[in-house]
Amino acid sequence: MAINPPVDATKTPAWSALQQHFNDLQNEGIDLRAWFAQDPERTSKLSFEAGDLHFDLSKNLIKPETLDLFAQLAKDVKLDERIKQMYGGVHINNTEDRAVLHTALRRPVEDEGKYIVDGQDVVKDVRETLDRIYAFAEKVRSGEWTGVTGKKIETVVNIGIGGSDLGPVMAYEALKPYADAGISARYISNIDPNDLAEKTKGLDPETTLFIIVSKTFTTLETLTNAREAKAWLLEELRSQHAIDESDEKSAEAIKKHFIAVSTALDKVEAFGIDPQNAFGFWNWVGGRYSVESAVGTSLVIVFGPARFEEFLHGFHEIDEYFATTPFEKNVVALLGLMNVWYVNFFGAHSHAVLPYDQYLHRFAAYLQQLTMESNGKSVRWDGTPVTTQTGEIFWGEPGTNGQHAFYQLIHQGTRLIPADFIAFANTPNPVKDGDQDVHELFLANYFAQTKALAFGKTAEEVRAEGTAEAIVPARVFTGNRPTTSILGEALTPFALGELIALYEHITFVEGTVWGLDSYDQWGVELGKVLAKQITPAISQDDEALAQQDQSTQGLINFYRSHRL
Repeated sequence: MAINPPVDATKTPAWSALQQHFNDLQNEGIDLRAWFAQDPERTSKLSFEAGDLHFDLSKNLIKPETLDLFAQLAKDVKLDERIKQMYGGVHINNTEDRAVLHTALRRPVEDEGKYIVDGQDVVKDVRETLDRIYAFAEKVRSGEWTGVTGKKIETVVNIGIGGSDLGPVMAYEALKPYADAGISARYISNIDPNDLAEKTKGLDPETTLFIIVSKTFTTLETLTNAREAKAWLLEELRSQHAIDESDEKSAEAIKKHFIAVSTALDKVEAFGIDPQNAFGFWNWVGGRYSVESAVGTSLVIVFGPARFEEFLHGFHEIDEYFATTPFEKNVVALLGLMNVWYVNFFGAHSHAVLPYDQYLHRFAAYLQQLTMESNGKSVRWDGTPVTTQTGEIFWGEPGTNGQHAFYQLIHQGTRLIPADFIAFANTPNPVKDGDQDVHELFLANYFAQTKALAFGKTAEEVRAEGTAEAIVPARVFTGNRPTTSILGEALTPFALGELIALYEHITFVEGTVWGLDSYDQWGVELGKVLAKQITPAISQDDEALAQQDQSTQGLINFYRSHRL
């Protein structure tokens, strides 16, 4: 099926209507205090439920009628058509001529035989791979699978980079309370030798299992770290006299302590891994959309197949909601359209994601790849230049840590920074400080920050506190700083799947409005190519050095003269 050129959103009636609406709001004066006072039902009109998550959009710089304009923009840019194409397996990643089927990774087993793409029963393929991963994970969890000396595996070490690292490590940290088999995980990604050195420090090689995650088994960083991990394992086992120096024992150790997530079975076998212990995924799974594929094998081992299935169900819940809910009431679509509103009409450059849950401390880092690698583009999917600003810088830190760091800029700085506040009603670690429930104390900050950002504090209110006139201006908060509140019952595997799918689809909506192929990442490639060209110049190859620009030559010469 041919992909139509993107609709230029700026030429649509809805865009013109939004521009007029924006101008009207500016002329009227944006005043959240007044808007709430004028409309007692504002909160109910701007609140939504999706899955088991609650969304309050009322503290955003919108009116209820703004959502109707958002919905009309979605229709004008043919978002419904784009959704059907993505879910239907059309090759909407046109620069790589690939389908975009991460939603198929979380379809239930009942969908086998109902979802044929490019001649393949996609759900059947997915479930067969999951069954293999589940069977292997149960062996490791039960102790049936052991290391070369017969000891139970206690630590899995995932070696990957980008989507092969950010998703699994974020989910591992988020779901730590659900680890129930006495197995922990560590994650190595950076080619910097310090990463591997620190992540292997204190590990017992006899109880460690490495997972090498590279679809092609050629990723420079991952394979370099994999080879170093292999050398570490053999050296440590020999130093402990756990194995002898024979090639046979070394080969056995590699087979017992290394598995792969890859489709390049010849390369996997050449590395020394048994191809039976390699789990594949497909070219229609982008790296940043792959945590629920075989890339999540470390999670299945640590948390178990049942919990992983709950994780997948959370994704699917939001997938179904997004695909079937009218745009006027579809909070997932509306959040994506609201991001466009802030970027293209208010001129916002960044977007803060502020989880009030320490277990989500890697969530913002995960979203950075998801959103900025997807929509950091200046060319539309038909090769023409974009007609608007695109993308936002996503960033954030959890809870009260952020309050004592960068909230000053959000509250009183000169830049508009929309922010998503995420929290859960329950904690797996309830505790009291005397009579004070500490989780309630924590969430009081969550509720207070969005209130302060929305309503601020006037000069009159500051003076009423008896503040010296000279410092009144410094203590005024203008308010009208937009936030979205997302509340759930608890951070479960299901809820985490919902959150990830939410932001996946938000990113997709923005990309559709901007006309982007949100699923390629050519901007990542140039630096990789140049790094391979420059490497010889660093290690005393003067001919290669001479081919570099003068700045690069100068930096390399400094390095050469100072390397010990």
